[in-house]
Amino acid sequence: MGGGAPAPCAPRHGGNLGEAIRRYARPREDWLDLSTGINPVGYPVPMPPPSAWRDLPDAFDALRDVAARYYGVPVDTVVPCAGSQAVIRAIPTLLRPGRVAVAALTYSEYAPAFAKAGHTLVPWLGPEVEPPDVDYVVWVNPDNPTTRHVARPTLEHWHGRLARRGGMLIVDEAFADVSPRESMTPHVGKDGLVVLRSVGKFFGLAGIRAGFALAPERFGAQLAEHLGAWTVSGPARFAVRTALADTAWQTAARERLLRDGERLLALLRTHGWPARGAPLFAWIPHVLAPQWHERLAAEGIWTRLFDVRPVGLPDGETRRLPSLRLGLPGSELAWRRLDAALAIAAASSYPAARQAGRAQRSR
Repeated sequence: MGGGAPAPCAPRHGGNLGEAIRRYARPREDWLDLSTGINPVGYPVPMPPPSAWRDLPDAFDALRDVAARYYGVPVDTVVPCAGSQAVIRAIPTLLRPGRVAVAALTYSEYAPAFAKAGHTLVPWLGPEVEPPDVDYVVWVNPDNPTTRHVARPTLEHWHGRLARRGGMLIVDEAFADVSPRESMTPHVGKDGLVVLRSVGKFFGLAGIRAGFALAPERFGAQLAEHLGAWTVSGPARFAVRTALADTAWQTAARERLLRDGERLLALLRTHGWPARGAPLFAWIPHVLAPQWHERLAAEGIWTRLFDVRPVGLPDGETRRLPSLRLGLPGSELAWRRLDAALAIAAASSYPAARQAGRAQRSR
């Protein structure tokens, strides 16, 4: 028994370094894994007390209170969960079957979760156009992987439309901690709104599998009952309480991640890659993305490749472009290694770039 390959229809994710190790026969210690948007300099969790390992998780350990203060929401709206993943699978089963709009390219778990629960998926390119007339809208803000961001007034407008007809807006704010001013948390508790938050990305604690659904009290109670007892382990609860209360670390981390996000964007553009940025990762939609992915892998740098699929672009066009996502290096040595690998990848792609350009002009 062990960690086998995912089912053929399972959504793909970053962090799949084992796949790279097998494919390229390169040992784990030789890889620079940039395939996720996780803070590479995560929160330094102290050792939990022995009781965290020995006792059953305590639902009255103040985790919800600490989270309520951190997010600025009523404590009765806070539902701890084993990462957003558990909630993404649970929410569709608690909603009456209906029509749901999920962006064409976004976090890959939402569409199959809603489809499996009997909902009808309605095509939607994303926020460049108004969501279609549906019962539920899912938006990741900022979006993973496209880095697109929707301002709060627009989300408020979407929520109002949906709530008036008994629908729901689900906003996934897994990457919102770096720049939380546009968060929908001020509206948490209102009917028809669920906000998902993660401690895996900004805090760099993806391995503990912990997060929160922020929901109206009645719906939150249904969700908590569905998830069941002890959904977040004792050590994870300790780690999250400690991290959410450490405001000094949070302030320093935000400043560093904003600088590093700009640095990554500038580095990619210096090498001619048309990147778009969020503080924790950059996204590059381009016809040569598969070649760049392979060339970086040959240098021991693992990135997340997205297959060819519709992408709504700001100019209003819809093109079928593959794309790459790169997370942040975690040390100066890693930054220098990425810089050198990008130079090699860019140089090796010049002939292909010229060919792609000629093909584009001939259309």
